[in-house]
Amino acid sequence: MLDIRFIRENKDLVTAAAKKKRIKFDVEELITADDKRRTLMTSTEKKRAEQNAASEKITKVATPEERAALIAAMKIVKADLEKEETEFKDVMVKWQNLMLQVPNVPDMSVPEGDSDADNKEVKSWGEKPKFTFEPKDHVEIMTKLNMVDFERGSKVHGFRGYFLTGDGVRLCFAIWSYALDFFSTKGFVPVLPPIVVRKINLFGSGYLPQGEEDLYKTQDGDYLAGTAEVPIMGFHADEVLAATELPKRYLGFSPCYRREAGAHGKDIRGLIRVNEFYKFEQVVLCEANHEVSVKNHEEINRNTEEFIESLGIPYHTVTNCGGDLGLGQVKKYDIELWVPKEGKYREIGSASYFHDFQCRRLNIRYKDQEGKLKYAYSLNSTAIPTPRILVSLVENFQQADGTIKLPAPLVKYFGKDVIGAAAVVVNK
Repeated sequence: MLDIRFIRENKDLVTAAAKKKRIKFDVEELITADDKRRTLMTSTEKKRAEQNAASEKITKVATPEERAALIAAMKIVKADLEKEETEFKDVMVKWQNLMLQVPNVPDMSVPEGDSDADNKEVKSWGEKPKFTFEPKDHVEIMTKLNMVDFERGSKVHGFRGYFLTGDGVRLCFAIWSYALDFFSTKGFVPVLPPIVVRKINLFGSGYLPQGEEDLYKTQDGDYLAGTAEVPIMGFHADEVLAATELPKRYLGFSPCYRREAGAHGKDIRGLIRVNEFYKFEQVVLCEANHEVSVKNHEEINRNTEEFIESLGIPYHTVTNCGGDLGLGQVKKYDIELWVPKEGKYREIGSASYFHDFQCRRLNIRYKDQEGKLKYAYSLNSTAIPTPRILVSLVENFQQADGTIKLPAPLVKYFGKDVIGAAAVVVNK
């Protein structure tokens, strides 16, 4: 959410932001609603003052005639006030709904474009494997090694269902353990948050109102979050932090739930796009300073790059174009891992910064060194998701005999260096 004063003073900038993000938004409609809101607010406050003054005067008049005349006049004021208060409530609802649709202003470095096809590569790392045999995809490899069962997954869950089994489970635990150790060295506090969240947290983090169709909802009107970012952003809602507490750096780990409602018929095979998964997420709250925010953004994205590099998986990083940015994001990077069988890169995570967009919605503030209240700036970045990372890991490290050679950092957590018949147990 942007400050209404900023919007009024920078209408052209907000209009350009909506155009760049390919979002339909009429800033003039919001200004008209805001003018009406301001007029009614002033009028109702004036009538309340008149009503209060009349009530006080009634107690002081000397004659019944004067009291009756004042009461009659006050009834007229009261009726007008009730009418305006009803109108004000309706206008406020419209104004608030429009305010929730205002896009954040993207950074000047964000490229133009309509979709992820227009994202710009800024970095490429790693040597793509050259196989002396015909490589298999992760579905075939993992199925043969009894690491996954899609048939029974579909029977139990339905479309996009899966069971991880045996070494598929052990590999996920190895990745989680390694990720916890790796990102903890970066100064993050680990958090296991609730993933059933109140609706306000999804509005606050910017996933509502636009993303409702992709969310699972409970019978009580709560939601299952699709990322630990949502509950962690709610962690400090309505709080005032001290400047000395910043930056706050959290490493959330949670199950995640996404309906993938807009992806019917897309990525229907394997573990690329599933309805439930697990993910480590980096979340940062920092001071209200653009340069500090940019520095943190580069850092948390680099953390994930370093994690991927330590596993030896080829990847590239892209800057998201305007049409591939969310409502609140100022700038976003996607890290995409090489998938040999498909011969293409696949997204594994993203890093975004928002300025005060989320913290303004969630009322997360801090007192600066001069005691002035300011809204904090927020950022987040995927640390690592499972099981999606298994797609690239398994395909890049497959061997001719159908086994999987594990990246060195995972061996001590997994307990052996190869998944399959040729495995050698490693002494811990």
